[in-house]
Amino acid sequence: MRVFSMLATLAAILGGTAALAAEPVPAGDRRFPDFSWDTIPLYMHVRKATAFTAEELDYLASFPLVTLEKTTGQQSSGSTDAGTLVAAQAIKERNPRTKVLFYRNVLVHYGGYSFDDRLSQIPHPFLIDKQGHTRLVRNVSEAYDLANPQVVDWWVDTALGVCRHEAIDGLFLDGNVKALTPYLARQLPPGKKDAVTAGYRDMIKRLRAGISKSDLLIANMIRASYFPDAGLGYLEPFDGSYIEGFDVVVGKMTEADLVAKGIEAVQQAARDGKIIAMTLGLGESAADATKIDDTRTRVGELAEMNERVSYLIGLFLVCAERYSYLYIHDGYSAEVRRGECQSEVWLKRFPQYDKPLGAPLGPATREGFVYKRRFEHVDVMVDLERKQATLEWRTSDAAAERTP
Repeated sequence: MRVFSMLATLAAILGGTAALAAEPVPAGDRRFPDFSWDTIPLYMHVRKATAFTAEELDYLASFPLVTLEKTTGQQSSGSTDAGTLVAAQAIKERNPRTKVLFYRNVLVHYGGYSFDDRLSQIPHPFLIDKQGHTRLVRNVSEAYDLANPQVVDWWVDTALGVCRHEAIDGLFLDGNVKALTPYLARQLPPGKKDAVTAGYRDMIKRLRAGISKSDLLIANMIRASYFPDAGLGYLEPFDGSYIEGFDVVVGKMTEADLVAKGIEAVQQAARDGKIIAMTLGLGESAADATKIDDTRTRVGELAEMNERVSYLIGLFLVCAERYSYLYIHDGYSAEVRRGECQSEVWLKRFPQYDKPLGAPLGPATREGFVYKRRFEHVDVMVDLERKQATLEWRTSDAAAERTP
């Protein structure tokens, strides 16, 4: 069996745009993405500074939930916001029910947006450290001074503005952990970080109050490494949480303890009805002080990654509830450089994605670091210490198929 199959066209996979438009919206919150237990529910998170091709747009339109990251369309359309709107509109033309999220960082300034001109007119919009420096994030990027009411006004107004576009279904909010934790506190004057955190809280409150009731707010929030409760206490204003760095250890916790804490938090949020956009890294983490997102080392042949893929699917399945979605990635860039795409996963599907899943028959059970859960068509076992999972599919007309 092939490890993946190409998504040549959306019509070939899902029966065409007309069929998509005719299908009923599933029961539940109509703002939320389509959801089914038929197969593993999937999410997409991507950035590409040049325009997406027709094949890529077909691929994106096959997902129920898509985040278009920073830099999207920046080179082809002149700005990230213009490029994101062009891509979102093209996705909606192919599948009107795909939910498309616009990327905004709540603290880190990434240039390339058309509304940066307005920000430049605000006196001292960025944080300044004790030595007078402004490029405080990785020594490369500025950070918004959210203690400045004019900056908060700018951020909220521009965020609400992009959400008024008919092709945008809400915001993906990044950088929340940096705003809420002591990040940069030692570099700033006394009391400044507390004022920034207060400004962030006010900003999110105003955003929630001002955004359309039909739009979604998904935050990069659940982080077992940074919060005693993994961030659950900050989720109330948001419709859900994106998950990254799930097995990236920060501090003195073992990886097994960290992942177990993360599983517990994701399970709780999912059971509370929050959307879960779970991204799990295929390659080893390549994160360092210069990286702008959850960067991963380049992977080799995907046929050699089957054990890792099964482990990541297992982690997701012991957490998943309705409106939980998975993306197994090797980085979020779909850029092509020197004729080679930066991602081996882009435009591809693992065979496990097309196997029958069925609804869960109950919550996951845990014994030590071993988790088990049954679905209608598959039994899942995950061992955090061994970093292994077994997915055993049950079929009515053939022997059970086991995927290590």
